[in-house]
Amino acid sequence: MPAVYDPEKIADATLALLGAFEFDNGRAWKGHDFDVMNRLHAEGMISDPRNRNQSVHLTPEGLARAKALADAWFGASAAH
Repeated sequence: MPAVYDPEKIADATLALLGAFEFDNGRAWKGHDFDVMNRLHAEGMISDPRNRNQSVHLTPEGLARAKALADAWFGASAAH
């Protein structure tokens, strides 16, 4: 059974990321920050984000960490 995540928590986290990377008095890119993606790649969490694809592949270590974070932060029973 796939994990069920709280959509309100996900929306709040997305809004927080937009706010963290806003520029020009409230503008924000729809994608993820290049420096953050490069850092995740350098840490071995994702494939190289500098290509023509619109997606990256999570490494086994990255996938395990991503799922653990998603469960902790967005799980239906998480108190975040």
